[in-house]
Amino acid sequence: MRSVELFTGAGGLALAIENAGFHHDAVVERDKDCCDTIRENQARGYKPLEGWRLFPGDVRHFDYAGVASGVDLLAGGPPCQPFSIGGSHKAHKDRRDMFPEVVRAVRELRPRAILVENVKGLTRKTFANYFSYIVLQLSHPEIVRGGDEDWTEHRGRLERYHTKGSWSGLEYNVVPRLLNAANFGVPQRRERVFFVGFRSDLGIEWTFPEETHSLDSLLAHQWVTCEYWEEHQIAKKNRPKVPARFAARVRKLKSEGVLDLFAPARWQTVRDAFRGLPDPEREDCSKWHNHWQNPGARSYVGHTGSPIDEPAKTLKAGDHGVPGGENMLLKPDGTVRYFTVRESARIQTFPDDYVLHGAWTEAMRQLGNAVPVLLAETVANGIRQRLPVV
Repeated sequence: MRSVELFTGAGGLALAIENAGFHHDAVVERDKDCCDTIRENQARGYKPLEGWRLFPGDVRHFDYAGVASGVDLLAGGPPCQPFSIGGSHKAHKDRRDMFPEVVRAVRELRPRAILVENVKGLTRKTFANYFSYIVLQLSHPEIVRGGDEDWTEHRGRLERYHTKGSWSGLEYNVVPRLLNAANFGVPQRRERVFFVGFRSDLGIEWTFPEETHSLDSLLAHQWVTCEYWEEHQIAKKNRPKVPARFAARVRKLKSEGVLDLFAPARWQTVRDAFRGLPDPEREDCSKWHNHWQNPGARSYVGHTGSPIDEPAKTLKAGDHGVPGGENMLLKPDGTVRYFTVRESARIQTFPDDYVLHGAWTEAMRQLGNAVPVLLAETVANGIRQRLPVV
């Protein structure tokens, strides 16, 4: 099945969609370093990227006439800065708000399905009206905003068409959902909002995949059965105490029993993610891509690192403050060090043979802006399974 992706970045969403059985006719990305990452992997013969047509430039200038008709999936993750906690919070007033460009692509390509993702910040109450506006635009992409019409007036017009069911043009059934990557096997607590839509003439009903992993299961493996420590060969004398914030929950698990707790698998941890990787502080890492140690990590308020026996905190792009300042490992002895790029790629579930272009700060920025491959692949697989073969 054929797909087009906008705002490709380092390729996390694009890889996931390719893994789900789609093939990209075109990928569009304006950032030079991200484009170099894609080119470098293509030059190395990385199979999933074979045949991708990369268009390096601003999506606002992209001509969809060069894409053949019959696109099955349009995907993309518009820039998050207008909505992110660390961004400017200006939403539609931010010149980087690219949701109108996603709507233009839907209008021109008429794909059978849409997959758009963005940061959790978009779901804040502050943006509630604009959030509903995004859903309405994706649902009715041919109802275009007039030149003298502000976005609130346009939203009102869209609402009237939507509630009355009086629109007979191009229409999509769009469902948004906030997903936590840790609940789907990603070793990171990272929440992203997904918009999935199917063209209404297809008659497809969409529900998001069920969660497969849980915190309770991890706590049971660690503090009830102790299987987690045995799996990682951690001697009893070296096992930490139950973190205070989980103590009451662990007591409850012990009192209720654990037989039914393993239907969802356990959350994956940083220790799980790093399995098989050499320690960059003590071992030779020369045979691994992007696996070098960046010195100078320190802990301070708001930048305390990720405990090794929990999923990582949300990796950050480093656009604000110390680049990658939160992207640190908190070791059992209380010391911290920066994640290597390869470790961060593991946390984002990128394959080990996928190379990130650029220096540490630049590569970390690309990863901090990416969607976890495994999370996006779970959603893309659901879309692929519902689309009939034509």
